[in-house]
Amino acid sequence: MDMLWNGWGDPAKAAPLPDSVTGLLRDLLGVKPRSAPALALQDLRLPDAAPDPAALKALAEAVGGDEHVRTDAESRIRRTRGKSTPDLLRIRAADFSDVPQAVVLPAGHDEVLAVLRACAAHRLAVVPFGGGTSVVGGLAPQRGAFVALDLRRMNGLLELDPVSRTAVLQPGLRAPEAEALLAEQGYTLGHFPQSFEWATIGGFAAARSSGQASAGYGRFDEMVLALTVATPEGTLETGRAPRSAAGPDLRQLILGSEGAFGVITSVTVRIRPLPESRVYEGWRFGSFEEGAAALRRLAQDGPRPTVLRLSDETETLIGLAQPDAIGADLAQGGAGCLAIAGYEGTAEDTAHRRERAAAVLTDCGGTLAGTEPGERWAHGRYSAPYLRDALLDVGAFAETLETAAFWSRIPDLYTAVRSALTDTLTEAGTPPLVMCHISHVYENGASLYFTVVSAQGEDPVAHWTPAKHAANEAVLAAGGTISHHHGVGTDHRDWYVREAGPLGIAALRAVKRRLDPEGLLNPGVLLPTD
Repeated sequence: MDMLWNGWGDPAKAAPLPDSVTGLLRDLLGVKPRSAPALALQDLRLPDAAPDPAALKALAEAVGGDEHVRTDAESRIRRTRGKSTPDLLRIRAADFSDVPQAVVLPAGHDEVLAVLRACAAHRLAVVPFGGGTSVVGGLAPQRGAFVALDLRRMNGLLELDPVSRTAVLQPGLRAPEAEALLAEQGYTLGHFPQSFEWATIGGFAAARSSGQASAGYGRFDEMVLALTVATPEGTLETGRAPRSAAGPDLRQLILGSEGAFGVITSVTVRIRPLPESRVYEGWRFGSFEEGAAALRRLAQDGPRPTVLRLSDETETLIGLAQPDAIGADLAQGGAGCLAIAGYEGTAEDTAHRRERAAAVLTDCGGTLAGTEPGERWAHGRYSAPYLRDALLDVGAFAETLETAAFWSRIPDLYTAVRSALTDTLTEAGTPPLVMCHISHVYENGASLYFTVVSAQGEDPVAHWTPAKHAANEAVLAAGGTISHHHGVGTDHRDWYVREAGPLGIAALRAVKRRLDPEGLLNPGVLLPTD
């Protein structure tokens, strides 16, 4: 099943906004109903631009036949850009300036190499395409003719080693299918980002994904033990032991490279036994500052829950911490901040950590709200993107951005980004609602995840751009990283250049030239084009 072409996920899961939220949008933010009718997929017309017959023949030969090279309008539209709000607004306005000329579906590593050779011979750029869930412009190359390299046929569990607790997965395997295959043998990855239902294993590695249970299972890049990568210059194999002192770790060169250095064709990951017990609960704190201090104490001194996150006052009030119950606290006049703590593992370990963590959270001023808020969060943990689409449908603008910093910088970073977004959008005549939560915690710092809702303005994408730029500037000025888990893409690229510094970018450019001398792979993503 493909994702909705002009929105997120499964169309059957879309739901209208509650009346309380629609009224808030109108009365507080001045959101007006959308006037233009929605476009239908079958009515869209693409510009006439297809690879020449010789290129199509070469691509078909590379992947075993014409049936694995698609040039029809629907296939190309469904692989146009990603799922950021600007991406969706552009596709809903029939902007096809970034549409691929063809979609190519290889079945294995050797076929990927053959596709890269064919594209090099015919001067076609290549954009690796997994789940299509990028929200940072990671699927919008800055070069004319390109093909989308859809990896969905590479969707197997190749090997499982129960002694070492490792598994070898192909990159086009979607996360739910990966979990199902591992579960059949009693294991889990433990990687559950908000994009879980649609994202792929290769995408997780290419973008340094971080799942909602990262406090217990770690980030995806921490799970990766080895990678196989196809490049225009040949095959790159990285990782042959769990740890090594044999030079710099080349895995780290590919992790987060977003398809700019090569196409990931297999991923070796560490796996964990399926948990016997899962318990999620809610805790209330009087303020975001108080709750953040409690999370820091657990992250630094333990015991660390498997899931640990904290919504600020605004996000708690609106109910975004529990997307399936949005508006509930608004109607009840809820106050303070909601934290979610989750525990997974053996029954004994879960009970022990939960008891010890409860003592810490209580000592830090927290009040147990029971398991209902935690179970609501768990039930609705993948619903927020559908909520974003519902907001767009009624004429609101909704977008997210995230960052991370050391604990000592979190308060200033939180204030700086909120102020940048609020001031910029208010000056533009669309005062926003800015919400935030701590989504991932570490011993030394944490991630902040912001959600912004406002009226759209006459040209929503142009209206949002200054606010996004202001937020990016605030992130760097306050000591944050430009991306914690969404990646760089094109949206963050210019700020990533500043974060990495001239010498760092020069080193990455040198790698790019060696692995991809013609600059065919995802041009303009991660690094500026020459």
